[in-house]
Formats: sequence, C-alpha cells, structure tokens
Amino acid sequence: MDLRGKTILIMGGSGLVGRAVARRLIARRPARIVLVGLYEHELRRELDVLTPIAGDTKLELAWGNVFAPTAVARMRREDMLADPEHRRAVLDDLLGELTPHVLERSFLYQLFMEFRPDAVVDSINTATAFAYQDVFTSAQKLVEAARAGTATPEMVEEHVLSIPTPQLIRHVQVVLEAVKAVGTEAYVKVGTSGTGGMGLNIPYTHSEERPSRTLMTKSAIAGAHSLMLFLIARTPGAPATAEIKPTAAIAWREIAYGPIQRWGRTITRYECLEPVPASEAISDCEGRWTDTGKVLESVYADVGENGYFARDEFETVSSLRQMEFITPEEVADYVVMELEGRASGRNIVAALDSSTAGPTYQAGVLRAAAIQRLAELEQAHGVRAIAFEMLGPPRLSKLLYEGFLWSRLRDSVAALAESNAATLAAEAQQLVRDDAELRQTVISVGLPIVVDGDRVYRGGEVIVQPINGDVERAVHAGWVDLREANCATWIARAAAAVREAAERVPGSGSGFEWAAMEASSPIRPPAFATWIFRNEDDGERIKR
Repeated sequence: MDLRGKTILIMGGSGLVGRAVARRLIARRPARIVLVGLYEHELRRELDVLTPIAGDTKLELAWGNVFAPTAVARMRREDMLADPEHRRAVLDDLLGELTPHVLERSFLYQLFMEFRPDAVVDSINTATAFAYQDVFTSAQKLVEAARAGTATPEMVEEHVLSIPTPQLIRHVQVVLEAVKAVGTEAYVKVGTSGTGGMGLNIPYTHSEERPSRTLMTKSAIAGAHSLMLFLIARTPGAPATAEIKPTAAIAWREIAYGPIQRWGRTITRYECLEPVPASEAISDCEGRWTDTGKVLESVYADVGENGYFARDEFETVSSLRQMEFITPEEVADYVVMELEGRASGRNIVAALDSSTAGPTYQAGVLRAAAIQRLAELEQAHGVRAIAFEMLGPPRLSKLLYEGFLWSRLRDSVAALAESNAATLAAEAQQLVRDDAELRQTVISVGLPIVVDGDRVYRGGEVIVQPINGDVERAVHAGWVDLREANCATWIARAAAAVREAAERVPGSGSGFEWAAMEASSPIRPPAFATWIFRNEDDGERIKR
C-alpha cells in the first residue's frame, strides 16, 4: 500500500510502539494519523512530540476504552462495575448476539465509522488488558461466597466481566465488522508472547507460581488472538492482516530523573524510624510509619507498559539469556514494512500460513474413493444418507434436505429454475406426506419440516430452538421449509446458477471450474449447498 494521502489509525497511540510507528509513518506523508489511547493526557503528550515533525500530515486524537461501549468508554473500570445499570449494559453487549445495535454502541466501531481508516496499527497489549483483570482471584472470591451463602447477582456479574475469552471474541468480532464496513485495506497487530520471549521458566511473575496463572492467562489470550488474526486473514472481504509479535522486552521511551510512577501514580516516600515485630508488621503497625509529604524521585528508564525501571532492574531484565530487549523503533519498522506490502520476515500470520498443514493431494484422491464407497453402501442398503446434523450449523442439514427434495421433483438445475413456486411447494409437501421414510429421517435428526399454514412436522428433538419466540429465524437457521416463499428463493438460486453457466467461458484447462453446476446438471444437494455458502454467505476458502 502506498501510504501517501491515506488515513491511518493507531490504537495504543500513546504507547512505546504507537509513538515509534507514528514517527515512521509521518515520513511516508499520510493525509491523517489518528492516535487512539486510553487517556487524553497521554495522547496530548505524544501530540506535543509529533506535531513539530508532522508537516502536512494531520494528527487527530481519540481516547477511551476501545473494548467497551461508548457510554462507559471513559469511565474507570471500577466505577463501571459499581454501577448496576452500566455493568448490566456492558454484560448484555458482551454476551449477547452481535447485532447492529451492539456494534453501534461500541466505542471502537464508532471510531472506525468516524475516521474510516485505510490502514490500522493495533499496538494495544490486548492480552494484558484482559488477563490482568485476574479471573482466578475473582473466581475464588465468588466460590467462597457461594459456599458461605453470601454470593449475590452483583458478584456473579462482576466475575463474568473478568473472564477474558468472551471479551477477546467480542473484540475480534467488532474489529472484523468494522474493517469490512469501512473498507480498511491493511490491519497490523503488535502482539505479545506474554513472557518477553522466555518460556514457562520465566522468573518475573506475580506470585510464588512460576509463572503465575495471571501471566499464563496473558500468554493464552495472546495465542488465541494470534489464531483469530490468522482466521481474519482467511476471511473474504477482510483486509490484509499481519501480526508482529515481539519476543523480548520493548524498551525504552526515555531515560531521566524525576518522580517515580507506578501504575500511573507517583510513589509516596515514607519513613519508619523503628522496626516493628513481624507479627505486627501488616495489621497492627498503624502509626509506626509516617508519610514524609514527598514523592520518591530517582533516575529511571521509562519502558512503557512495564513502567519505570531503575538501572539495576533494566540491566538485569535485559541481560543476555534473560528477556533481553528490542527497541520500539525496530518493531515500528516491521509494522511499516507490512503496511507497505513488503515482507518483514516477522509476520506470524504469514508464518502460520506457511507452516500449517492444509489440504493434500492424497486426501483429494481418497475423497473420490470415499464418496464412491458411500454411494455403493447406500445402494446396497436401499437408503439415501443426506445429513445427520452432527457437524453444524443446522443450516447445512436444512439446505441439503431441501436440495434433496427438489432433486426428487426436478431432473435438472434448469428445470428447477423454470418451476412455479406454488406448484413446487405443493409437490414437495405431498412428497413429504407420502414418503414416511424421508419424513421420519428428517424429523428424527432434529429438523422440523414447515408446510403451508405454518404447520410443522417435528420429532422428539429440535436442534434449533426459537429465541424469544422468533420462529422464522429458527426456520432460516435449521428447519426444512417447504412453503412457497422458500421455494421461490430456491428457484431464484437455480436461475442464478443457470445464468452463471451461460456466462462461463468454455474450456478444458486447469483454470476451468470443473465442479461448477451446469444448467443441464442434475440437482446435487452438496453442489447446491456449496453454491449457496459461496455466493450468499461469503463462505469460501481463500487460502490453502
């Protein structure tokens, strides 16, 4: 991608990597760079640094929690949790279906709609943000309260909001819908291994465990996020997707002398003139220490999200065979290379693409043999095996059974395309009434059959249950629908397939679509279901 004249959105724009990326991008002369961060004051600090070198590139700021609905995006997490109305609204948006209303309430989605970025650099440490909500401590407190009979709905809600996986899934869903909606061309994530490149022997941890459960959660979420990005890169309509995953400590922003901050707050300098017994050191030593009224000041290296390091800390962590370190500028170089379409050699999405085991020639040969053997057994036993509804979604079984019914009633795709919907519906419903074997099979695997007047044949189990009484949604998702309207839909599909066949350039080379349906082709349920998934659901594989 030529970055000149483009709009680029940098998530985590106030962090070490975000600042370095912005500096590198300014040299490419984009029209606009949007810095997104959690806090306004941090973004304005970066704006002061970048403005003198920005030239014609417009710099804009947006602050708030990109993982939250807009209504709470600028609230402290503890304040959101303390407010029942906000807490439940966040829960509903997190756990409910991804509806247009959920997207519209999302702060991140609104940012995309406002700025419509051509490219996105996501340098937020997403894994840390979710993992450090500490689901283990929350779960222990909830279990103890439940055993004591003191658990409340509020405690349950707060605990659910600490579970990282639903938050990651919803975030990825919002990102995918947002980039597709605005036509973003490239999305580069700066991820993490969670351990600074070390293994499970990492000595820098949060408890006596090595490593702590919290740190392992961070690595687990980071890995899950990488696989989500791998799948986004295989999704039609999604942008070119890459992830740079530094496996060393990232350092540093500045080296200076001044007040020492921990988690955004200065450290108070205390005095304790006399030692106290260890038994009193925690709970009974009130008044034994004094607040000097000063803050701790010293020499430090600001290493971004890891805080301030003293010289000895920095020297230890960056020592050979410890975490060592990588500069944010080096990471930024990899990011910009990927944005420009040049291989950085550090894109783990590409690495996964090249190292995963995809379809094989042997499997292709054996597939034909397996299909032939299945057909032989069907003939020997006098049955036709269509679908048992074990793979999911039920929509596949629904489409296969509907396609099979049309194959019983019409001898070709063209004949289906020329059918009358009312006539086809009447014939299909009569077939189901007459063929007990077929009817029993369909309803036994959990798929109701809908006929005129919204009457339904059903068995002992219904795989797709209506939600909130919405029967039509359930029918679309997994009920065999023999009503006139659905017959008209199938007739339109067949007509589209006939048009495609007429427009297809004849040929016999390897580039010819040998598996495509022709107008004279008999109706084969798998071929039609595949056509529907590709043409109506965008369900097509684009990488092997």
